[in-house]
Amino acid sequence: MSRLTLRLPNTLHDQIRALAEVENVSINQYVVYALTRQVTRAYDVQQVPEKALREQSVAYRALLESLGETSFEEIKKTLDEREEVEPERSLDTQTIEKLKACINIEN
Repeated sequence: MSRLTLRLPNTLHDQIRALAEVENVSINQYVVYALTRQVTRAYDVQQVPEKALREQSVAYRALLESLGETSFEEIKKTLDEREEVEPERSLDTQTIEKLKACINIEN
């Protein structure tokens, strides 16, 4: 864990102290909570406007049409020709097994 020293206006410090007391936690715990909440807001799910959804749908359909169709034999041939590579070192055995199960690869 690292340490961060902040200079706060007295009024802000008083507000944080009061909020921490209401939550029955230390000022440090409250600040960590508040910062975590703020940082993770970037990952919140947000509603997409209807116009953007329509545009994405049109673009997706155009992409599918541009790809055309293929037979199962062509898919199998492509998969058979693919290069086998070693898993990334950061993946543990359990994760690799789960991934293989998800894509139906026999060990």
